[in-house]
Order: sequence, then C-alpha cells, then structure tokens
Amino acid sequence: MTKLSVNINKVATLRNARGGDVPNVVKVALDCERFGAEGITVHPRPDERHIRKSDVYDLKPLLKTEFNIEGYPAPEFIDLVLKVKPHQVTLVPDSPVQLTSNSGWDTKLNYDFLTEILETCNNAGIRTSVFVSADAEMIEYAAKAGADRVELYTEPYATAYEKNPEAAVAPFIAAANIARSLGLGINAGHDLSLLNLNFFYKNIPWIEEVSIGHALISDALYLGLEKTIQEYKNCLR
Repeated sequence: MTKLSVNINKVATLRNARGGDVPNVVKVALDCERFGAEGITVHPRPDERHIRKSDVYDLKPLLKTEFNIEGYPAPEFIDLVLKVKPHQVTLVPDSPVQLTSNSGWDTKLNYDFLTEILETCNNAGIRTSVFVSADAEMIEYAAKAGADRVELYTEPYATAYEKNPEAAVAPFIAAANIARSLGLGINAGHDLSLLNLNFFYKNIPWIEEVSIGHALISDALYLGLEKTIQEYKNCLR
C-alpha cells in the first residue's frame, strides 16, 4: 500500500504569520499520525519562513511514523540531516528564494555533486530520494548517482489531469516503470490532490509514498484534518 506522508510546512507558515506557537507544529504532526498518516514531511529553508530547524529537532524524538526531510543539499541542510537522521532525505534543486519546488534535478549535469551527497547520507543510514521529472535520463542518472528512490515531480500531471487524465499520467507510468527496472523505489509529490490522486495511484499502484501538503492542509480547512487524511488515504486504496 502506498504511504501518505503529510507535509506540514503550511501549518508552520500559518504559525509564523502571527508569531507565537499557534497552531503548534508538533501537535499537528502527531495528530496527523494519530489520524492515519504514515509519515511526516518537512522542508526547512534557510530563511525559516515556515519550518524552522528547531521544529525539526522537536519532531524527531516524538514521531512514530516515517520522518522525511526535504531540501536543497547545501552544507547547513546536510549538517541538519546528519544530526537528526530522519528515515528519509529528499533532495530537491530549489534555490533559497523559490516559493516552492517547480522542477526536478538535472541529475546528469549534477551527477558528481549528487553522488557525493547521496553517499554521505547513505553512509549515515538515511534512505535517499531525488526529486526528478518524468524523464528517463534523469531517472537513470539518479540511479547511477546512488539514490535509493526518486520522487516524481507531479505538477505537470496535475495541470493536465482535468483536460485528459490518460495523457497526463502516461509519461509518469513510463517513468515509474523505468525507475522500477533500475531497482529504485518511487515516491511522488507536488500538486497531488483529492481530485487527481486516485487516478494516479490506480495507474501506478506500486508507488511507495506520496508527499502532500498544500492541497491537504487546504482541504482540512473545510473537512477537518482527521476526515481529510482519511479521504486522502481512501484515494490510495
């Protein structure tokens, strides 16, 4: 069964908008677990505009499910990851000023850089995932660089889904088959929602994990967090 990892960055954004500690990021993460999420994802950025380093340290000893830290592998990020030792680190090619991830790695161009980072994390016993587009060459170089998994960047799927679901998912099916043939685990994330998640899952049921934040937290404003998590889990059945 595909695991649901809830990205709680938007909860931290709401907290930071007013200062203080409401909503409490750790409590929300633990409630997500209690309501059925199989993982928690955070993306600490250098400016700490949502998740802070202190949140990462606070979460690690309390979470009972999988902890996934994603981010650009700058030295300070890797230092944090090696100290916290999450279950998984997801490497994304974001610059510090980006609002959100909007492309996958060019794993061929960045092969040497990624190889060194992946080796460091793997040697520390941390499962590694590389954020890539649905592109055969990028997936192949991620495997060569030593990644355990790839995370497919699914915004193009989400954008095209309403017009033509079959055409939208086709390149992701092909990419997932290539990744599987190379022995890579497969994650997916970005703009997956209650609208498009089930169709994606039905076409690629061997995906290990989906990481969902913005849409899930937005849905929770209407449905409540517990019901929202159950609705997303229903999409993965």
